[in-house]
Amino acid sequence: MRVLIVEDEPYLAEAVRDGLRLEAIAADIAADGDSALELLGVHSYDLAVLDRDIPGPSGDEVARWIVASGSGIPILMLTAADRIDDKASGFELGADDYLTKPFELRELVLRLRALDRRRAYARPPVREIAGLRVDPFRREVFRDGRHVALTRKQFAVLEVLVAAEGGVVSAEELLERAWDENADPLTNAVRITVSALRKRLGEPWIIATVPGVGYRIDAGTGAGTGAGTSTGTDTGAAGALPPGPPHG
Repeated sequence: MRVLIVEDEPYLAEAVRDGLRLEAIAADIAADGDSALELLGVHSYDLAVLDRDIPGPSGDEVARWIVASGSGIPILMLTAADRIDDKASGFELGADDYLTKPFELRELVLRLRALDRRRAYARPPVREIAGLRVDPFRREVFRDGRHVALTRKQFAVLEVLVAAEGGVVSAEELLERAWDENADPLTNAVRITVSALRKRLGEPWIIATVPGVGYRIDAGTGAGTGAGTSTGTDTGAAGALPPGPPHG
């Protein structure tokens, strides 16, 4: 999941960003309305956390832009304005949720997870595919009933792959969805993270490499066992990937 935080209080914005990263949620910060509109025009976001009182175009104007764009990005308004009239006007602008300051980071995370689950189409709170069970709220992963301990970044990458439901996800899209705007487009981070994730999930490899295209969850018996899948190595996917994890 990738979130845009529109907040002009730098310490609060950075605290929220760092807290979300601990929950395997990538986040970018916009300190004013102009920066927010620029980032929204360049990147694809799953959610927007929007302070209404910001310099430049107001949070209300940014909300109107998001709604008018037709992107369907859910908006969580985060503001000190806690009167019912303020909340009503926020919802009328297109906000999907409203959280007043001060707030608990845990509540923000739970609200973002709930909004993401409802985004675009109904998605179950726990995702299951090919023997994998991924619970975003508890940040737990099981494969065939076995608990799999993952790092935050590995979990974020797995979330994107599982959400694709067997579809191919390019290295560029993984970088876009699981990292943030500071990620180097020439980095090997995607290759390294996918390789480590594949090893953590164990054999038979369940993350297939589609040469020259990207990665996908193999919904068969394991990566490389079905027709047209790779053998689980990382050669040929976007980003010129070296061999996958060694056996043993």
